[in-house]
Amino acid sequence: MEDPRERLTTGVSTAELERRWRAIREMMRDNKIDFLVTQNSEDFLGGYMRWFTDFPAEYQFPYTVIFPADDEMTTITCGGDPPSPQFPPEWAARGIKNRLGAPYFSSIPYTNTYDAELAVGVLKERKGATIGLVGRAFIPITFYEHLTKHLPDARFVDATDQVDEIKVPKSPEEIELIKRTAELQDMAIEYVKRNIRPGMKDYEVFAQAQFSTVTSGSERQLILCSSGPQGTPVPPGYRRFQNRVIKEGDHVYLLLETNGPGGYYTEISRIFSIGRKPSQELQDAVGVAAEAQELTAELLKPGADPKDIWDETNSFLKKRGYAPIARLYAHGQGYDLVERPLIRYNETWKLKAGMNIAVHPFAANEKVRIMICDNYLITETGPATCLHKYPKGVIVV
Repeated sequence: MEDPRERLTTGVSTAELERRWRAIREMMRDNKIDFLVTQNSEDFLGGYMRWFTDFPAEYQFPYTVIFPADDEMTTITCGGDPPSPQFPPEWAARGIKNRLGAPYFSSIPYTNTYDAELAVGVLKERKGATIGLVGRAFIPITFYEHLTKHLPDARFVDATDQVDEIKVPKSPEEIELIKRTAELQDMAIEYVKRNIRPGMKDYEVFAQAQFSTVTSGSERQLILCSSGPQGTPVPPGYRRFQNRVIKEGDHVYLLLETNGPGGYYTEISRIFSIGRKPSQELQDAVGVAAEAQELTAELLKPGADPKDIWDETNSFLKKRGYAPIARLYAHGQGYDLVERPLIRYNETWKLKAGMNIAVHPFAANEKVRIMICDNYLITETGPATCLHKYPKGVIVV
């Protein structure tokens, strides 16, 4: 008889999950919180589900976790009416006491409180409970309104920051999985280098990168690819904009924002020059982006203030004749594609060892728009260690 566990992709150990649960319960006791409630429906920016259960939320199907301070979890997922078996299967569920489900869909309004009704059934067992909401921005208004209406004696608090403070610094086991993601992305860049050629469309480069990352263990992929003549800025190429034909002499911008074995994200971007030596202007921009990245890495140390790093990097770019960064150029990653801290002027956290930081500064002016991206691990002593190994210069093919 087949072992059903062979169907599972890479996950974390039970010991790692228990480390998280112990830390969360200690935090809950300190803050007098009886339950945590969190919901995600996608894993690019929905890492709480996987962090608590080792299973991701995907494809816009809402997945709820109720985490008591003194008992095992309850999960609520889209499924059949009882007594249908619910997700995750019992043989794969760790730390989960109750697996509840109902056929509810965000696109079907009359089902929009089915999951909340199940949650109320669990939470009402403790009168006057303090309920910590985790990731409030992910919790639908229909779910929240139903909880507050039907649990009038409960006290609701925002526990997101307290959970993030435990979730963001990575354990040794998590760091090893993050390194595997960076490695598979290095391999994907090399795979694209061997196969990219004039006459392909941008989406065919996307498909090459996706094939390489998936066959190496990635479960979720956001891949941007765009091309254009050298001497013109190339904007980020989301899938809807990937129909351009790559021509001889073009340069191609490729960004891989994928997870890897275990579900942890890193990201890498590189520039390709197709069929010709890159222009000096292109080489200069890539060099400045790499310098800005290295400047940031030198500043990624425990206790550092992200605002200081943001200011120093923008000052460097302006002195070199490039536009200052306005949006975001570095941030934490883990089960979420973007997590705290942001390396930005308005981030309130200080940096800590064990944070996995994606660093992707732009070198942009009226003729060029270049981004180099790699991940860095903040160590106890600093500077941060680069996790990607692929060379950062222009890739000539």
